[in-house]
Amino acid sequence: MKILITGGAGFIGSAITPVLQKEGNDVYILDNLSFGNREFIDVADDHFFMYDIRDAQKMNDIITNVEPEVVIHLAAIHFIPYCNEHPYEAADINIRGTMNILAACKKVKSIKKVLFASTAAVYPISDIPVRETHILHPLDIYGLTKLTGEELCKSFHMETDVSTIVCRFFNAFGPNETNPHLIPEIEKQLQNGNRTIFLGNLTPKRDFIHTYDMANAIKLLLHVEGIRYDTFNLGRGIEYSVMEIVEAFERQLNDKIYVKTDSTRVRKVERMHLLADVTKLKNTAGWLPEWGIDEGVKDLIENWNNK
Repeated sequence: MKILITGGAGFIGSAITPVLQKEGNDVYILDNLSFGNREFIDVADDHFFMYDIRDAQKMNDIITNVEPEVVIHLAAIHFIPYCNEHPYEAADINIRGTMNILAACKKVKSIKKVLFASTAAVYPISDIPVRETHILHPLDIYGLTKLTGEELCKSFHMETDVSTIVCRFFNAFGPNETNPHLIPEIEKQLQNGNRTIFLGNLTPKRDFIHTYDMANAIKLLLHVEGIRYDTFNLGRGIEYSVMEIVEAFERQLNDKIYVKTDSTRVRKVERMHLLADVTKLKNTAGWLPEWGIDEGVKDLIENWNNK
């Protein structure tokens, strides 16, 4: 298949790209490199487009010329504190950019499937695992922009009848992360030899899923026949507290880590739980996660020496 991935040189895109290439797909990347890195991906220069998804004319030109069968739309601003500080920019990229991609897709007859990266941030606070049918109520501008993206995808499907898949990503971790989320922040503080680290809220639990498992799930979903418009949670189905993540680093480093609270990092309003029910994904795609938190942390630490 000929596949175009927006944001394909970023954190999650750089995990998906080689998995799809290994299958023999012809993969094209669209990324303005504001968060991504050209070195994260191995594609020829004529398969890489460095443009902003807010440029509607360029999106039309690229999608028309490439004529992909599948478009995977990952490009977005997804670091919640940044989105909160820059709400207009977040809305411009995540909403208008998505509108541009979908508008271009409407004009190209080659497209058989569109996959949109949404987020668990569309869900409200919940103390139980959330299913795809759970009530939707974003708590922040990021979740709101992604929920709007979901509605745009639904309208796109209704207009075109193109198979459209929405994946609600939970807390991704793995190599090549460029935003200062929890795990890369822990890495940053530990890499220079420090064993006392400063973090924000310590008790909330999150569903951490490795990007390699995410890539495999997306690969499998693209092969499922008969999907018209559908939504899937993409998490591991296990939640970990901040301290449990720190303990995973302790096990892999075989060293004690001391944690202190940095008041500047503490969120005033915090979800205590965010856990995916991934039953639907497993039953539909036959997917099973392979990377646990310890395996993922071990891989990250081994990569420290390769940088």
